[in-house]
Amino acid sequence: MVDVVDPGVVKTGAYKYEDGTRYVGEWNAKGQKHGMGHLVLPDGTRYDGALIGGLCSGLGVMAFPDGAKYEGEFMQGWFHGHGVFWRADGMKFEGEFRGGRVWGLGLVTFNDGSNGFPRNEGFFQDCRMMRRKRCPEVVQRAQKVAYMARAQCQQF
Repeated sequence: MVDVVDPGVVKTGAYKYEDGTRYVGEWNAKGQKHGMGHLVLPDGTRYDGALIGGLCSGLGVMAFPDGAKYEGEFMQGWFHGHGVFWRADGMKFEGEFRGGRVWGLGLVTFNDGSNGFPRNEGFFQDCRMMRRKRCPEVVQRAQKVAYMARAQCQQF
């Protein structure tokens, strides 16, 4: 396996900000978090994954203090693309996200393992189901992306 280094990465290191935020990872020439990194916010939220220009972008895993977790694609700091989000109570959504919201095709699974009746699978807009539709290929893609994000973070 060949390691690919982002051409924007110029150094690696750690920094603790005045507000308590801690970052360990790669930086660009402008002093922005850029490349692979580990970020811990003052409230305990943790992010492991890719950053571009200081923002979560690419594959990553974000874990919240209440036990909620997102594994998947990020863009400019938002959940964006395919991924899996688990609420603290065990309910999860596998599918598409836009601008930090459940938006697109996907499947809801409740903490008892059921998908509801009728099945909560279809097109969601701003976290609300708009129409039912089977979408196993989108769910499989979300699961694959979540796995890739988790695996990437374990290598770092």
